[in-house]
Amino acid sequence: MTQYEPQERTGGEALVEQLIVEGVTDIFGIPGVQLDWAVEAIRERGDRLRFVVPRHEQATSYMADGYARTTGKEAVCMVVPGPGMLNALSGISTAYACNARVLFLVGQIPSDTIGKGYGMLHELPDQSGMLKKLVKWHAIAEKAEDFPALVNEAFAQLRSGRPRPVAIELPTDLLQARAVSALLPPAPYAPTKPDTGLIGEAAALLANARFPVIQSGGGVLASDGGEALRALAERLQAPVVMSENGRGTLDDRHPLALTALGGRSVLPHADVVLVAGSRFLDGHAHPINASAGTKYIYLNVEPNDWEAPRLPGLSILGDARLGLEALLAALPADLDRADVSEKVALVKDWIKLQTGAIQPQTDFVAALRGTMADDDILVSELTQVGYFSNIGYPVHSARAFITPGYQGTLGYGFNTALGAAHGNPGKRVVSLNGDGGFSWGLQELATAARENYDLSVVVFVDGYYGNVRRIQNRVFGKEIGVKLTNPDFELLAKAYGLHTQAVDSPEGLRDALQAAKDRGGPALIQVAVGVMPSPWALIHPFVPSMVPVPPNPLGEPEAA
Repeated sequence: MTQYEPQERTGGEALVEQLIVEGVTDIFGIPGVQLDWAVEAIRERGDRLRFVVPRHEQATSYMADGYARTTGKEAVCMVVPGPGMLNALSGISTAYACNARVLFLVGQIPSDTIGKGYGMLHELPDQSGMLKKLVKWHAIAEKAEDFPALVNEAFAQLRSGRPRPVAIELPTDLLQARAVSALLPPAPYAPTKPDTGLIGEAAALLANARFPVIQSGGGVLASDGGEALRALAERLQAPVVMSENGRGTLDDRHPLALTALGGRSVLPHADVVLVAGSRFLDGHAHPINASAGTKYIYLNVEPNDWEAPRLPGLSILGDARLGLEALLAALPADLDRADVSEKVALVKDWIKLQTGAIQPQTDFVAALRGTMADDDILVSELTQVGYFSNIGYPVHSARAFITPGYQGTLGYGFNTALGAAHGNPGKRVVSLNGDGGFSWGLQELATAARENYDLSVVVFVDGYYGNVRRIQNRVFGKEIGVKLTNPDFELLAKAYGLHTQAVDSPEGLRDALQAAKDRGGPALIQVAVGVMPSPWALIHPFVPSMVPVPPNPLGEPEAA
């Protein structure tokens, strides 16, 4: 009998066997009574599946997000219905914002009681309605034999179109029921191919441009389009402006690589802008427009991302990597472009001058970078050094810098770093945290200790929700609800059996990080800090009133 021939199984077994067919090796989840028959099937297939159990449902989805975004693989998380699902939705919303391929398995009450309002354990009014609004695709099993086809379709959705979370609800009675079911071959990868005619038009615009610029977003990263981006940029001699979620698609050391801050310098002078896999909006939902007369080319698998308020342009529906490769192939063979590296170097020098003036963040980031290999992974957070890292931390490898994107989920970082560490055992992962956000998931020190992850957890401690405090005082001249009562973080880490160290300077952080890396395994490093200058004027560079005047890369640099 082959694995695809029909046979009798429980619904839970059918679910798990199809997950294995699709290539799943890890499931992040917390067991509970509605999931018993799925969990038992996972136990039976312990030779092929690892069930990773954190201490809170929120961590299941964040770990899956970190795993998916740093490995490029699909990730699976599983929770009980009702409160379990609600606890995990913050991680799912972050995965949705950041183009993560996550399959969210959600338990459900018995199928004959759904929607009846009987008060079943963990019952929610219209759980399905809540869930389907937060994922790309949703289904609920109606029969025990449905599970293989539903899992297969979930992976077909994950492997086509825009990568975003999908969800399947698992009624508990159907997981237990026995039925004859047939497994299906794994869903193929089916990236959207761009229209060749539109590619030809776009290539002609780029070939004839005086000063083309490429805006690269998270879609290029999600499609593994970094090599195609590099080759096209070099052929066109086009500066590449990487969005926050697109950083790492081009090594920051590359002569054409720029952060969003560099975009303020090059975009106003571009006559053609290729927007690849980017929403092309600033942090205030304003369109990132270049200048009057600029022509725009939008390459995106999501049509909404070239609609208003963005200016009209040539719009190409397609996978970012396939589109970039096609554009490169369509350029004239005799295209000869002048080297612009010296012009971009002016911009890089200006960026270094602006970021270098923000202390102590610059020195803390230098301490981080100096102890990490090119492909080690930094998981940022909503803390002052984390904010600054969006523009000031040099990223040298794809999938090596993780943020919460536009979702801005405080407290996501440590949990997400756990998933990154699980999926990348050969790399060191560094988790940046403030004492506020870290406290939302500090119980997961137990997970780091149990799994012995190669993870450095850095907690900057000032005793406040620092950014909230800054805004309150700036706007109202007073503050409320921002003072923190912290545990002794060193003592807490020791309680979990972790190595720990307390420092109060960039030099101390550098030495502590190096020692933790040399030792291996998990470590918590507490960094005592005071009030830091705000980096926001540089983080949102497309709000003209907030930033210094950038240089003109086509002429003499202007005074800052």
